[in-house]
Amino acid sequence: MNQQIDRAVRRRATYDVQLDRHEGKYIIPRSMLPAIREFIRPFCESDPHCAGNPPRYVITTLQLDDAQLSLHYAKSNEAIARFKLRVRTYGEPGDSPVFMEIKRKIRGTIVKSRTAVPFDAWGEQLMTEKMVSLDFKSSKEEVGFLEFRRLVHEIGARPVVLVRYVRESYFGKYDHYARVTMDSNLEYQPTRSWDSWGRGGRWIPMDSSLVQNKKERFSGIVLELKTLSDAPKWMIDLVMEFGLERTGNCKYSTAVWLESLFSGTSIAPSYAVDLLTY
Repeated sequence: MNQQIDRAVRRRATYDVQLDRHEGKYIIPRSMLPAIREFIRPFCESDPHCAGNPPRYVITTLQLDDAQLSLHYAKSNEAIARFKLRVRTYGEPGDSPVFMEIKRKIRGTIVKSRTAVPFDAWGEQLMTEKMVSLDFKSSKEEVGFLEFRRLVHEIGARPVVLVRYVRESYFGKYDHYARVTMDSNLEYQPTRSWDSWGRGGRWIPMDSSLVQNKKERFSGIVLELKTLSDAPKWMIDLVMEFGLERTGNCKYSTAVWLESLFSGTSIAPSYAVDLLTY
């Protein structure tokens, strides 16, 4: 199965025309937020999709995987070529369309395809019906939809977990592509439903010291710096000014690990089990 997933990543990456991105993730204490906002203010503007000050919106993501959790293990084992299948909506369920995303990582490069469908059109039937009638904005979105369906069928993907969080988002004013996002209130919910979006279920917090900073014993904000191959100087200065240390923080795998701790299975990383003895 892992070889099958690896081939699927490489095949799609050869003709995906979207911009290749690079992402750096950092866990920062909440107390650092005001200073970081002030630092980026001359270089960034609020994401127009956000509301309020600071500019924020809620993201709810349905993560799909196969029965063996191959996509989770590809991340856990740091496979050179891997991908995620996720279905995302914004705000309260029903406030926005549903976005089907394939997020690939090949070494340090991120390639993402994204297709929007009406909220009421999303469901298991989109993956199972042979004939689907949808109007796409472009041929590129239609290709993305068909590729998403193909991968779901190829690996036997099904719903595993929902992840929800609040995102504060900024765009670079003068750069071709530069983004700064800060995620808080991270929580998850195991699910087998394609379209419940967590309504009626219990959300479990996952922004804790147990999973965010390992043995440093504090929880905080997930800061992401997203850019093309050449990061702007102000972004480099930001990392240097605040002494940021890059760290992995996969929200999907974090949810899988936490749920394994609660269920007593062996998926959890060893450091998490060690921390329980503190």
